[in-house]
Amino acid sequence: MLAVAGITVYVYSIRDRVEEFAELGYFGAFLIALIANATVILPAPGVAVVFGMGAVINPAGVGFAAGAGGALGELTGYLAGYGGQAAVENSQTYNRILPWIQKHGAWMILLLSAIPNPFFDVAGIAAGISKIPLWKFLLACWAGVTIKMLIFAFAGAYSIDWIASFYE
Repeated sequence: MLAVAGITVYVYSIRDRVEEFAELGYFGAFLIALIANATVILPAPGVAVVFGMGAVINPAGVGFAAGAGGALGELTGYLAGYGGQAAVENSQTYNRILPWIQKHGAWMILLLSAIPNPFFDVAGIAAGISKIPLWKFLLACWAGVTIKMLIFAFAGAYSIDWIASFYE
């Protein structure tokens, strides 16, 4: 739990420098998503940068790279729950999400990670507490986060074209 808290504090402290990673291309998208998703509860601007990167380089590559980084970053919440030291166990959100995770397992992880929502950290913690196998969590999380990141990257790519069409 202490390691998860340390990672979260570090990531939150460098949130203003995340745009510098965009210069690294696909590896930058991977790093941005990894760092943004490694925070537990505190928000980081990962999807905004993925949106912008999708307008500059191939959005499919950005989406897949960010999906892989994002899934690995979500391990912090899972490990916090797996260690049994989660501080959210008595929250209303946790009490609402835990039965869904226990009943639907990896399918719920896939669904919750595919939609932009501030509660996925709680879902990752619930998955860890529920002892969902790590490989199932990672696979479902990777699929869901990749879907979300592809949507943001392509939205970035097409929004630039859409905006430019107004000036033609």
